Amino acid sequence: MSVNYRINQQIRAHEVRLIDEEGENRGVIPLEKAIEYARNRGLDLVEVSPNANPPVTRVMDYGKFRYRQAKKEREARKSQKQVEVKEIRFRPKTTDHHRNIYVRRARGWLEDGNKVKVRIRFRGREITYPEIAREQLEEVAEQLSDVGKVESPPKMEGRSMLMILAPD
Repeated sequence: MSVNYRINQQIRAHEVRLIDEEGENRGVIPLEKAIEYARNRGLDLVEVSPNANPPVTRVMDYGKFRYRQAKKEREARKSQKQVEVKEIRFRPKTTDHHRNIYVRRARGWLEDGNKVKVRIRFRGREITYPEIAREQLEEVAEQLSDVGKVESPPKMEGRSMLMILAPD
């Protein structure tokens, strides 16, 4: 196995603190002896803390280390849950019955752990009465308060007003 020693160009240290393959501190020794120590064991000498004084190096199988790191990252990605943002859209003139249908759908999404974006789109002169939309959004938030909380309060965005709800 080759000896890997990545030395920082600014540091140019002649002595390094050596940590062996067991994790034991071997003390501060000359760089050449540290390289020889790693070579005798068939392992790599890796600089782990270049900014320390003297720099800290570790004797390890670098290929095995990289493999284990990649494996840990894959496992971490596998266990993460992607949070989707679902959206319900309606208009200021939407009836209570239809709005309740949208609220039931949003309730299911929040229970599944997804975020819900509630958007009210304005057409024509409806935009002159944004308070109607704000009241409707607050009513939706109140109906869903048992399964979600308001992450982003109602705000205007172009010709629509939106609010984001996150699961509890």
